Amino acid sequence: MGYQVLARKYRPQRFADVAGQDHVTVTLMNALTQGRIAHGYIFSGHRGIGKTTIARILAMALNCRNAIGSAQRATAEPCEVCDSCVEIRAGNAVDVIEIDAATNRGIDEIRELRDAARYRPARDKYKIYILDEAHQITDAAFNALLKTLEEPPDHIVFMMATTQPEDIPQTVRSRCQHFSFHAVKLVDILGELRGIAEREGVVADEAALALLAEAGDGSMRDALSIMDQAIASAPTEDGRPRLDASQIRELMGTVPNTVFEKILEAVDGNNSAEVITVANQLLDAGNSPAQLARQFVRYLRNCVIAKIAGIGADGSGLDGTATELLQISADEQRRTGRSAALFGEEELTRFLQVMLRTFDELGYRQEQRFHFELGLLKLVHLRRLLPVEEVLSQFPVGGGSGQVTPRTTGATSASAQPATVRAGAPVSSSAPAVTTAKPAFSPFEADRSRKRFEGDAIVSAPAKGEIPAPVKAEAAVVPKNVDPVRVTEAVVVEPEPVDEASVTTITAEILGTGAVPAAALEPEIPLVVESSNLQTSSPPSASAEEFQRVATEALMNAKSQGSAADAMADSEWKIEGGEIRVQTELSKIMLPMVVNPEADKIVRAALREAGAGALKLVLLPGTAAATEKKKPRAAKTGSAQAKAMEHPVVQQAQRLFNAEIRNVIDLRDND
Repeated sequence: MGYQVLARKYRPQRFADVAGQDHVTVTLMNALTQGRIAHGYIFSGHRGIGKTTIARILAMALNCRNAIGSAQRATAEPCEVCDSCVEIRAGNAVDVIEIDAATNRGIDEIRELRDAARYRPARDKYKIYILDEAHQITDAAFNALLKTLEEPPDHIVFMMATTQPEDIPQTVRSRCQHFSFHAVKLVDILGELRGIAEREGVVADEAALALLAEAGDGSMRDALSIMDQAIASAPTEDGRPRLDASQIRELMGTVPNTVFEKILEAVDGNNSAEVITVANQLLDAGNSPAQLARQFVRYLRNCVIAKIAGIGADGSGLDGTATELLQISADEQRRTGRSAALFGEEELTRFLQVMLRTFDELGYRQEQRFHFELGLLKLVHLRRLLPVEEVLSQFPVGGGSGQVTPRTTGATSASAQPATVRAGAPVSSSAPAVTTAKPAFSPFEADRSRKRFEGDAIVSAPAKGEIPAPVKAEAAVVPKNVDPVRVTEAVVVEPEPVDEASVTTITAEILGTGAVPAAALEPEIPLVVESSNLQTSSPPSASAEEFQRVATEALMNAKSQGSAADAMADSEWKIEGGEIRVQTELSKIMLPMVVNPEADKIVRAALREAGAGALKLVLLPGTAAATEKKKPRAAKTGSAQAKAMEHPVVQQAQRLFNAEIRNVIDLRDND
């Protein structure tokens, strides 16, 4: 016969020859020994791991003419010499029907199968149907098979092989025994390839075999197919093919992982030019950006696992756990250990996330080269950032109620000590230094009990017996070279004649999402606050009704804010405890929809112009139990509604019947 590919030539013919599926083979052999034969089996799992192969071996074992325990067949393994075993191995057995369910998936084909299943086998003990790619069968065809699966004849055994068991209806799965196959481990694939290379007379080093095993990605058939192709393209020595790693990489279109190790070293060294140079060499050599991104993603994943498994830069930690997690060769494990030692676990995770996103984008981008280079540059930029927790942990969280130390992020130096700023006192650069408390790792939890948030400003909670101070957001003078950290709010405690402990708390706003540039943590620069700019707020001169009128008119003059103007006009305004409390008639759901961010911005701007800058605006939703009388809406002077309100008949109707004007139609001539 003609040449057979390695995947068919070395296809297992016994349960013991199947690699990596011991949990399946042991169970089936025990069932054969005990006579516990099910009428339906489902074999599911990755491609090329032995599903159909085990189905054929099980068919041989069921129809083997030699009894288990006999001289010809000591175990549940098929004897491989009887007529049934030979015919099933050759694929021409009458009573073992193998059907490609991808093409024979309709209800008509299943009906024919069901009708043929009623007849007893021609010669063997069982009539066996092997349905490959069973998930392709339609729902109607599965429904036609249900009754046969539930109450089959004694001589029928169904075996279904599939890569997508979730597509098989639950009613079918519940009537069969389901075996989930595992991906074949790297060591098992490597052992099989080593043995096949010896039998085929192929000279192959361990690096080449390891590369073939990794390329199989858990599939024995894929690894054998790549090996078959590599043997065909390999050079010969003394009439024997020789496989090496470089030849296999060129055949597969991949690059050595030393390239990605070099990229990560350049990222660690903050060397963008080196990263782009390496990427340019790879792309100019004809490598696909998508293939490079895919391979880099796999390498970064291995680096993350190496970091988690504790593999050191010197190769320490290569124990059983690391081998299970990293299905790569020992040399590659040491390589990933060296790369992982350069970064933290969080950094490697961010790198992997960026490259995964880059790989996804390459599928639908026009300029793949540019997006791949951009993804590599992002890794360098991420290396320059610090976690926001690390930055915030350097802020002081301790101290008494009389003083709070303003400071920027960065290392504390003797020449740049933070200064305490007091209201009403002259401020100079020679202010006495204050010893800060040891920073906590999470300043949020440690500071939660003594701080509250007022808009964008962080307001220190007053000490016992003190009066809360209003917020004034203008006081800090920050040097120009402190760009990432800028002072935005200043909290002033109004000084009392008898209390000299009033202080000013300066808070810093951290820019960015999740990290600030490490350049912000350079030598610390003390903040200088001009005390003449820290003025206390005086009580508002206008009343709540005046503020309501101003806000309503501002909304009425704005475009598309009529609903918000009506809501403000119908609300009840009060000034309590430094706040303007607006009790609306809107529900919790409708309030943010009617008074949208644009309307809220208009109202706040109008209130600031009216002298309510020191007051906080609080919008309260209405309650279902509110029974207060609805306040009449103010009408614009000269409008049709104002004219209607002045009419004596309308006024009389309001007085007698408690009437309300809903709609006013102006019939006057517009001319």
